[in-house]
Amino acid sequence: MTQAMRVCLTNEAAAAHWGKADISFEGDAARIHLQGADRLRQIQMAARKLRSQGINKVALDGEGWDIDAQWQFAQGFVTAKAGWDLSWSGDDSLRQALEQRMEAARFVRQLTNETPENLPPVKLATLAANWLKQLGGDKVSFRIIEGEQLLEEQWIGVHAVGRGSERPPAMLELDFNPLGDDAPVSVALVGKGITFDSGGYSLKASEGMLNMKCDMGGAATVTGALGLAIKNGLNKRVKLFLCCAENLVSGRAYKLGDILTYKNGVTVEVVNTDAEGRLVLADGLQAASATGAPFIIDAATLTGAAVMAVGGNYNAIFSPDTAVLELAKTKASAVAERVWPLPLDPWHKDMCPSAYADTANSRPVKGGGAGGASNAAGFLWRFVREDAKWLHIDLAGSFEDSAGALWAAGATTHGVLTIAELLKD
Repeated sequence: MTQAMRVCLTNEAAAAHWGKADISFEGDAARIHLQGADRLRQIQMAARKLRSQGINKVALDGEGWDIDAQWQFAQGFVTAKAGWDLSWSGDDSLRQALEQRMEAARFVRQLTNETPENLPPVKLATLAANWLKQLGGDKVSFRIIEGEQLLEEQWIGVHAVGRGSERPPAMLELDFNPLGDDAPVSVALVGKGITFDSGGYSLKASEGMLNMKCDMGGAATVTGALGLAIKNGLNKRVKLFLCCAENLVSGRAYKLGDILTYKNGVTVEVVNTDAEGRLVLADGLQAASATGAPFIIDAATLTGAAVMAVGGNYNAIFSPDTAVLELAKTKASAVAERVWPLPLDPWHKDMCPSAYADTANSRPVKGGGAGGASNAAGFLWRFVREDAKWLHIDLAGSFEDSAGALWAAGATTHGVLTIAELLKD
């Protein structure tokens, strides 16, 4: 078996013969030379460089490897393909904490990177439920509502978006209750689970469709976060709702000009079938609101506008409550993840007007027009209980179309740790 390369951290510059290199080598050891600010970013970039040089087996060694440094190295080192091996540094408790993170991240990556053919909506819901059941045992109960049963229970959005596929849409309702009896629900989680997004009749171009297997990243992220929190001893009741569908074109697919009447009475004109994520999340947010949970968190790969606004190294966050935004920023910072708030005012609810319904699901212009991420959040706000604290996370940083300086191609899991931290309080 190939010996692992030891990787050490140093604040010293590389020896003169290495020039201004940020990595140097001596024997079986690689040294990452940290200079200036952005220490964690430098570590992640160095991990990507090591991996791109064909180094597949490493052991973190020496001083400076706190939990954030090791996790950031791992984020740069792992790839969608197997064949890599990483040994943690530190005492047993630190190694255990890192391994728990890695187990959750591995699950999220496997789901998100899976081919759309191998991950139809019902299977996504089933895999998520079974994994959480494995972790939570008899504290976890769930049911999966699929196909025409969605209509019977008035989950209009999930059914409409998914009815164009031969493989039925589904909603997962999962209850983690470690307190027993009729304990109140503390947090409700909602995840967008579009297992493939063709854009429907608002058909995407081929290059825009290629990586749309990642459009269930919100469902994977909230599931991974809940699983990690359970592994860390979560002792509060949490309900999870995954809104799962394939957005395909067929004779049964929903069409531009259709009007959907939701369970809460809101009518929505479909002006863009590629703005499907908010249509399924509307059902999930209503279900979450009905639990009475004082805190509702949803996560979704919702808009290209969020990516344009904050890039791929941040997730965009929205809430009408500034205290919720500050809490999210604090929790993200505590686990070295990045979030950035974008505007959300009451008038954003009305930024997608319709002549035929209470609202449209977008604006009939390319990309939804200016302020598209905030307008999408405003649409979702219509389906959240008024007295609930609500955080919407637009997962701009959860997937990379191609390998870059920080991440390999595929799911990044960025957002899992933030949500897991939010579940603690």
